[in-house]
Amino acid sequence: MVTRLEPRINQLARLVVERQRAEVPGFDRLPDDMQDLEIASAARHTFRGFLRSVQGLADTDAEVLRERATQRAAEGVHLTGLLRAYHVGAEVVADALCAAARPGEEAALLWLTRRLFTMVNSLAEQAAEAYLLGLADQQAAGRELAAALLRGDAPQEMAARCGLPLEPGYLVLSVRAPEPQEPVAARRLLHQVLVRLAPAADGRALSLPNEQGGHILLPLGTPHADLVRHLSTGLSRPVIAGAALAATPGDVPAAAEQAHRIAAIARSPGVHRLQDVLLDYHLAGSEDSAAELAALLDPLDGHAGLVEAVAAFLDCDLDRRRTARALRVHPNTVDNRLARAAQLTGLDPHTTHGVQLFGAALTLRRLAAGATTGSLGG
Repeated sequence: MVTRLEPRINQLARLVVERQRAEVPGFDRLPDDMQDLEIASAARHTFRGFLRSVQGLADTDAEVLRERATQRAAEGVHLTGLLRAYHVGAEVVADALCAAARPGEEAALLWLTRRLFTMVNSLAEQAAEAYLLGLADQQAAGRELAAALLRGDAPQEMAARCGLPLEPGYLVLSVRAPEPQEPVAARRLLHQVLVRLAPAADGRALSLPNEQGGHILLPLGTPHADLVRHLSTGLSRPVIAGAALAATPGDVPAAAEQAHRIAAIARSPGVHRLQDVLLDYHLAGSEDSAAELAALLDPLDGHAGLVEAVAAFLDCDLDRRRTARALRVHPNTVDNRLARAAQLTGLDPHTTHGVQLFGAALTLRRLAAGATTGSLGG
């Protein structure tokens, strides 16, 4: 039965490539010549090793497959995709064995199938180990390059030393949770966001964690719509991300600072650009008036629920009924609290003037609170 398979090795290798291209996530993004030559060659190598092993000859040399696994990690193929590729190969060989079996060879077919899956399990374990080691090296190098870019510290030299490409420019994200969290939870959130954005970045994303979450650097051409789509679902908790463009690697520190401030200002989960928070961002940057502007809320301190009522009223687009639902109180309670806030501050939150000043003051207060939970850096 084994000898009847040997003439079909090339045909089976081509079938493996076709099925992996169709069934394994990430493999369809690999270059065609890599699929048709490199992956087909690895399949032939594995098939011949299996046929030799069941004839008592030398087994498959796993070093080639370990090298390929390390390459898949560098190319952004997920580990589950790599393991699925091994199972596809096993299915192709198992089907071929069944097709080649003749009456009376049932016991031999069972023995060969068991040997096949024993070998595939061993090779998959070795490939997974090589993949994870390669991924760890890649992540460490990526963090070093991200840190150099964020500091503006000779990123060209660091990229060459790490063996990583340097993008012409970057889309810089500053990621945080809506509420303060422990550093371990912040790192976990950053990792989840990085995993979600991997398809949009073609495996070229860099990241550097901090106490609030961290920064992610994506290729400059990454579409904003892709960010919104990938971060709108699939996360364990909501995330706020500020986004800013760095036209060159040298612009990354300024873009990171802008993204950090945007994320600190933004109120709702999602991806926010400068134009999304422009008024708050501009007012927050006026250092000579910032203290006085933030102090507009001071008269409300000590009066339960007044600051929260004003903030919710603005967030609900001045709709008293929506505000009441958000605060879980009666609409009349909202009216009373807003009237009291107007009395204490001299600002009416129903007017354009009051909305702008209250909004700016709330933004400055959030920034001051955020400054105690973490700052830009690694």
